[in-house]
Amino acid sequence: MFRSALVRAQALAKPAITRNIATTSKLLAHQSTETDEQFDQRFEKFFNQPDLDGWDIRRGITDLWGHDLVPEPKILEAALRACRRVNDFALAVRILEAVKDKCGGRVNEIYPWVIQQLRPTLTDLGISTPEELGYDKPELYTQSVYDM
Repeated sequence: MFRSALVRAQALAKPAITRNIATTSKLLAHQSTETDEQFDQRFEKFFNQPDLDGWDIRRGITDLWGHDLVPEPKILEAALRACRRVNDFALAVRILEAVKDKCGGRVNEIYPWVIQQLRPTLTDLGISTPEELGYDKPELYTQSVYDM
């Protein structure tokens, strides 16, 4: 009796499982047709809008960080200039910190190149890098007594 109830339950559940898998695969099959250049232009255009406020900049940065990539320096330049327009120095430094974090295991290769490309903009806007501000080390960092 229990076996017949189990067979009936499986028969009822099987179409629902198949339906969910088919729906999921259909949703996952959608791919973006946007090229890299169009992607860069979209974000650069977004950050160059003159009427952005701090919330909009954070929304754009969050959307940008959701992608598996390190943003091009021209996108970062537009974001830093947007931070300057709203006079948000802290957000500009946080963007640079996040870029370093997005570099992952290749931080020694990618991050110095990004900073080199952004150096004229950073100088023009008066923005210091996290390393220049001492944010690359903990605030209460002390040398280990075993290393003295």
